Amino acid sequence: MTRNILLVGAGKSTSYLIDYFLEKASSERLHLTIGDINPNGISTTIKNHSACSVIALDVFNDHERKKAIETNDIVVSMLPARLHMKVAKDCLFFEKHLVTASYVSKEIQELDAAVKEKGLIFMNEIGLDPGIDHMSAMQIIDSIRDKGGKILLFESFCGGLVAPENDNNLWNYKFTWNPRNVVLAGQGGAAKFIQEGTYKYIPYHKLFRRTEFFKIDGYGHFEGYANRDSLKYREVYGLNDALTLYRGTMRRIGFSIAWDLFVQLGMTDDTYIIEDSKGMSYRDFVNLFLPYSPTDSIEIKLRHYLKIAQDDIKWLKLEELNLFDFKRKIVREKGTPAQILQEILEASWSLSEDDKDMIVMYHKFGYELHGKKYQIDANSVVIGENKTHTAMAKTVGLPVAMATVAILNEKITSKGVQIPIQKEVYEPILKELHSYGVVFNETEVPYLGYKVLPETE
Repeated sequence: MTRNILLVGAGKSTSYLIDYFLEKASSERLHLTIGDINPNGISTTIKNHSACSVIALDVFNDHERKKAIETNDIVVSMLPARLHMKVAKDCLFFEKHLVTASYVSKEIQELDAAVKEKGLIFMNEIGLDPGIDHMSAMQIIDSIRDKGGKILLFESFCGGLVAPENDNNLWNYKFTWNPRNVVLAGQGGAAKFIQEGTYKYIPYHKLFRRTEFFKIDGYGHFEGYANRDSLKYREVYGLNDALTLYRGTMRRIGFSIAWDLFVQLGMTDDTYIIEDSKGMSYRDFVNLFLPYSPTDSIEIKLRHYLKIAQDDIKWLKLEELNLFDFKRKIVREKGTPAQILQEILEASWSLSEDDKDMIVMYHKFGYELHGKKYQIDANSVVIGENKTHTAMAKTVGLPVAMATVAILNEKITSKGVQIPIQKEVYEPILKELHSYGVVFNETEVPYLGYKVLPETE
């Protein structure tokens, strides 16, 4: 009997996800229905596959959404996180399992009792970050506990970057996922973590000046800045007694100090509209955030305002983005500063057709066993194939697809709203990911504890 999967949303992170379902269609008796608001953007190869149907689906159209969910066995939502709730309520009503790659929202968590009552699985945070980071971390944490060890320290970093062979700009960065999320990163409250038993908080205006540095063999040096709330994973991971818990985002060294210029200028603000943005030059946009001067140029005002020397690499990075160009015009009408900055950055940081991206993940575990302290460093690097089959799409999409098939096959049996921290989930998925080249390399190193370099003025 054919098992029917509904994929809602076919964006950038779904190339490997769709490939996986179609490759497994015969052996696993699957039929995939892809519902997207823009079905014309889906390739003819996929549309013509015998195990695939493509439909126009507007998630805000209640009739379309309910009909699609009712006629399938399991739903995979790759929509923006804020839209999952519409799908989740329908899945609950029609008694369908649900899989997403997004963080569990408060609203979806509140469905837990009802989901369990109906014997359903709502699997969330089963992509990359969150997702593979959870599974790989829990595998090592459980192995340490199984031999009697006590976790003292856990740090975890993940970053979507550009592959070394296509790293050809001064920022060492290109967009490999939703650019809006990059521009708004860190907003919405102070970053919270615990360091050597002391709670620490980093407000947004200081976030990109408090970074940690590390090296991954074969790929060089990286930096990491703190994610918004590391503390919520203390209970999730069972690390209430850990002295240090820190989760962060990875970039190449030098990115954060330059990005902080945008933060200090106010260009990442998403709370108000610039009424006359359409047709404004990049140069005039920059000038909006600078003091008035009847004599000084925009360049001079900016250097004085942010205390940037003319030979500072940060200045060259700003120039590389064409920020002072009066010929380049903003297309967006009535955009927020953050939306306009995103438009400017996309002009420079979008992947070219043959560009490859790179996912880098890094974990550090400090633990005590029989009175001695030990440390395990674990890392994984995944390189994409091209602009469509990216490392981001691979590491987000494959775990989602694998979990979906495992739920259909009743290999995952725990009911309710959950994330992939149970052995029945992470063990088979990590093993299968290994066959796709997603591998974590573990190394025993001397215990170093926690170290974040001080803020640099």
